[in-house]
Amino acid sequence: MSANPSLFISHGGPNIVTDDTPARDFLKGLSNLVGRPKAIVIVSAHFETGGVSVVTDPNPGMIYDFGGFAPELYQMVYPAPGSPELAQRVAALLDKAGLAPGRVPERGYDHGTWTPLFLAYPQADIPVVQVSVDPDRDARWHYAVGRALAPLAGEGVLMIGSGHITHNLRAIFPVMRGGAPVDKAMVDKVEAFTGWFAEKLGAGDIEAVLDWKAEAPYPAENHPSDEHLMPLFFALGAAGAEAAGRRVHASRQFGFFAFDAYLFGPQAFETP
Repeated sequence: MSANPSLFISHGGPNIVTDDTPARDFLKGLSNLVGRPKAIVIVSAHFETGGVSVVTDPNPGMIYDFGGFAPELYQMVYPAPGSPELAQRVAALLDKAGLAPGRVPERGYDHGTWTPLFLAYPQADIPVVQVSVDPDRDARWHYAVGRALAPLAGEGVLMIGSGHITHNLRAIFPVMRGGAPVDKAMVDKVEAFTGWFAEKLGAGDIEAVLDWKAEAPYPAENHPSDEHLMPLFFALGAAGAEAAGRRVHASRQFGFFAFDAYLFGPQAFETP
């Protein structure tokens, strides 16, 4: 079995499921890009724990972790099964790497998990195992989590980091909900930041990427807090040593809410 590439996606708000946007279209076509995996291991920016934790729930429910959106979004259900067996395999690999994972016996799907999977695999028949981020840990730590799980790529498992390439809600909400004008300076800062990542990931410059806070332009303006970028480093690590990344989607809302997505690994560059 050939190894799966790993994937980073910008999941947007829950309304990505209902709004007609290029980001929604990209996620709806995701299976054409990466195929149908045997199972999915997903790291969502909305699943935060101290250290790393793995969900062992065989039948995860739903978490509607958002407010102020259309009523129908609170009625949507993504009934994909969990996989306790795969969860234990994930935990064993993390244990082997010295990361001392926690086990979470019951946890539903937050919107960082269910909304992209609802679009990409609407049949909801692929087992899903959730792994957490630690908002107090840095890029190198999340990269190490991904590296620990890299063997799963050769076992038919698709590993997804679900976050956002930029995530400054303080800048977005006044425009999205209040009709404020778009700040051209913010547009430029987002383009500089996302362009830097595309260049460095494409070149496989892992050291620069892991040192993003010191090397990338405008890190604080794009990520006032770090949790939505951490799934990217997980996905990079999950592709194995010396992986590079290909940006496979780049769209914007309001000029500066960026929805970039990446495939990682040598096979990512072989995908049409």
